[in-house]
Amino acid sequence: MELNHPELTQTALSILRNGSTFQWYFIPLLAFVVYVYFTEVEKKNWKAIASGLALYSTHWAYEIANALIQHFSGHALWTVPTGTSFLLLIGVGWELSAMFAVSGVIFSKILPADPKQKILGINNRIIIAIGNAALFSIIEIFLAKTPAFHWVYPWWGAIPVFVTVYIPFFLMANFAYDWKPKTQKTVIGTLIAVDIAAMILFAGILKWI
Repeated sequence: MELNHPELTQTALSILRNGSTFQWYFIPLLAFVVYVYFTEVEKKNWKAIASGLALYSTHWAYEIANALIQHFSGHALWTVPTGTSFLLLIGVGWELSAMFAVSGVIFSKILPADPKQKILGINNRIIIAIGNAALFSIIEIFLAKTPAFHWVYPWWGAIPVFVTVYIPFFLMANFAYDWKPKTQKTVIGTLIAVDIAAMILFAGILKWI
């Protein structure tokens, strides 16, 4: 199979967790993420926090899987070969990760109070997830046309991203918003624990990703 600019995989690997790409805007972006969450903590808006952490932990699971695909096949589905202040994994720079960190919180603001309310005959949690996923997929089309983001395989693009990545992201965020606190803690806590364990094993010990 002919790949799209496979040499960019090595370009991305060359800057993976390499401090030489650091830019100072990393710090205010981190402050912004912390501010978003602390604002919700101040309001005791635990639903929004659950939504945010659900999406973010799901995002990390996908990024770890993408990095493992790169390790075993030689190429990830998506890469970030340039333009980031710090490349966390082969497919995600700090800027993208910070955006995903707050996306669940931000988009929870548009969820109707009634989780059973329907829009166009479809449950609002589902149709809003689909709409949000479509928006992010369109943005990714633009990103893929820049030097900073790259789809490696010719069959991987906006439609697969929409269906297999962004719809699950926002379904997770939207449904987590309505879960009972115990369920939120169990599901999200488990996913975060798995992400951390995977990073320790695959990035720290085995150095596969």
